[in-house]
Amino acid sequence: METIKGYASYALPIATALVGVWLLWTVVRYVRADRGTRVSMRQAVRVRWGWVRLARMAGLTVTDKTPGLLAQITAQKDGPAPAPRVLTPRIKVKPDRFGVVVRAKTLPQVGLEEYQKTARFLADAWKCTRVSVLPDGPGKVVIRGVRSDPLTTPTSHRPTGLPPTDLTRWELGVDEYAAKVCVSLANVPGVTVAGTPGAGKTSTVNKFVCDFAPSPAVQIVTADGKVSRASEGDYADLVKRMFAFCGDDLDEANALFKRLVELRRRRSSTIRDVLGVKNMWHVGPSPQWPLTVLIIDEAHTYFREYKGSDAETKRLGALTAENARLVEDLVKKGRSVGILVILISQKTTGDALPTFIRDVCPIGLSFAQKTVEAAVAALGDDIRNWPDASPVTLQDPAYVGDASPVTLQDPAYVGVAVMAMQGRPGYTRIRTPYVSDADAARVAEATSDLTADPALCLDALLDSTGRTFPDGEGPDGAPVPLAK
Repeated sequence: METIKGYASYALPIATALVGVWLLWTVVRYVRADRGTRVSMRQAVRVRWGWVRLARMAGLTVTDKTPGLLAQITAQKDGPAPAPRVLTPRIKVKPDRFGVVVRAKTLPQVGLEEYQKTARFLADAWKCTRVSVLPDGPGKVVIRGVRSDPLTTPTSHRPTGLPPTDLTRWELGVDEYAAKVCVSLANVPGVTVAGTPGAGKTSTVNKFVCDFAPSPAVQIVTADGKVSRASEGDYADLVKRMFAFCGDDLDEANALFKRLVELRRRRSSTIRDVLGVKNMWHVGPSPQWPLTVLIIDEAHTYFREYKGSDAETKRLGALTAENARLVEDLVKKGRSVGILVILISQKTTGDALPTFIRDVCPIGLSFAQKTVEAAVAALGDDIRNWPDASPVTLQDPAYVGDASPVTLQDPAYVGVAVMAMQGRPGYTRIRTPYVSDADAARVAEATSDLTADPALCLDALLDSTGRTFPDGEGPDGAPVPLAK
């Protein structure tokens, strides 16, 4: 007993010191947090303290009539039976800028479905805009409650200038529950990006370029159909990191697409001998065999149909038809050799983007759209079954006098896109961050020395390995470096 009393005299000061350190750390975190996180920290305290009562009212508890081990030991033979126990799931609460993340355990008869049924009640009790419940492993669920809507909260992104750790991971932004949204680019032949002017299409692609520019294993080429020169358009700050660029001139675009198709053919004929695999994604991109990204902005410029009987109209019509054939070649055959095509257009209906190109692209994003037909073209017919997620709802009706309502872009949803996520049912709305022109120029300038022509990289790789093209002959026509 004397020994126990001696230990007890030390336990109280130690416990007091630990509690003091915990309180100090909590206060420091609270002071250093931003305003939104502070509100969420207070919200998290209320969630923890009120959970037992709330769980009972919401039906998230279960009654266990079997006595516990201690009750069985202390129960008297002729005494009353131990009272049933009411079991409440244990939770862990973590606050962030938008709300709280609650991780809870399941119980018999209180599983994922029961949590999902009470999501609306939990949102009201926690004063959240919306609450989602998803599985978090066997016997666990994660409850996400957002107090402020992430979709209407503009965010910005400052590129680090460091190479990405995973070249197959494209971080788009956050969804309506402030969870990060990423898509895999591995084995993806093409991406379509649609939306009305000023909705956020080009800004999203700018972020893609800024994030991947620090890697020498990624090379970018752009065709911008709304300008004649790079200095006139949205890519003026990024062109230093592009190994080639062309404007709205159909002849220049045609020559660029032909050279990329030639690169595709050379890679297809040598990939097994050089890389030892049939699919580049089995070994991943490298500076010697970089992922080649073709960005086609205002894609309808290069594919539109020209109708007329005069010689010039016929010539332009033949060029656009050939452009469509060449880009089709890149999308359908370029995946395994490391060529990715990103097509951007205000709408991706068949008259703007040929369906034999559009329908091969597995990833489709759509910013705000004016019509359901445009939304269906961008996201597929299933978007009709998800009206709450439709990009048409990102618009606001505006009335002009006594005229019929016209649809305008809701400023709160500029930068919000809709897409069908891999592995998720339905469609997801995503808040994409804004990248400033100054940051884009800084990254392009700092990484300009990494720019290289993939055709020259292939030449150097073949020379270093001593390999030749099939039958010991070069490709049809001497490979011509893509000039800026």
